[in-house]
Formats: sequence, C-alpha cells, structure tokens
Amino acid sequence: MPKLGDYFITTLKKAHLEWGSHRRTNSRDITYGEGYLQIPRSQAVKIEIFNSNKPEAINIFNCNSVDGFLKNVRVKASGSSTAGDIYAKQLQGNGNLQLIGGWYNHVNAQIGDKVKVTWTSKTDIEIEKL
Repeated sequence: MPKLGDYFITTLKKAHLEWGSHRRTNSRDITYGEGYLQIPRSQAVKIEIFNSNKPEAINIFNCNSVDGFLKNVRVKASGSSTAGDIYAKQLQGNGNLQLIGGWYNHVNAQIGDKVKVTWTSKTDIEIEKL
C-alpha cells in the first residue's frame, strides 16, 4: 500500500479530461465535466495502489490539490486492466465523477499536461499540475 513520499506522474489524454463524454461505449449517458487521473500500471504495482478487488486494502484517500482548489475531498482508486485484477487503473472522485473534472477546468488542464500524485500519508494524497 502507498506510504508517505510515494508518488507517480501521469500524462493527461482526452479520455481523462472528458471521461463523461469521450467514450467508446454507450454503457451510460453522456455527462460533461467528468474526469479521472490515470494510474500507470507499473506505478500501481510498484506503489501497491489497489482497487476494491483487494478488500483489505485502503482504496479511498483524502485529497488536496497544491493550488488549493481541492481541500480534503475523497478520491477512490478504482478500475482494473482485466477482470478481477487487484491493481487500480485510476483515481476518481468518490461518489462524484465530476470532482477531478472540476479541478481540470480550474487549472486549465490540456491534453499532454502532466499531473503529479504524492502520498502525504498512507490515507492522504496531494495532486499538482506540473
């Protein structure tokens, strides 16, 4: 499980910035403003960022952004590359899929921008657009 000082950097793609509207499936209605932070697979394994397929793991974190826009909000490590995989592939708002999208809008995030996610404790993270 992640510990103080662990971090990863992810590069934003259109799907991350427009999660609710840019999709290959019609599994749910279009919702503008949604966004997520991709967790590179290698980093999920290295840092041990788990999803709910590993029930004893912490997968909900308190999140703050360096710019101060997000303050003590909850994000969830979720998704998987293959069915049943225990490693998370993304961080998303816990119960609010527009949480990260709102932050992207605030920091004027664009395709190709980099975001650093740093653990400030085993249950707290800080995000920063680089």
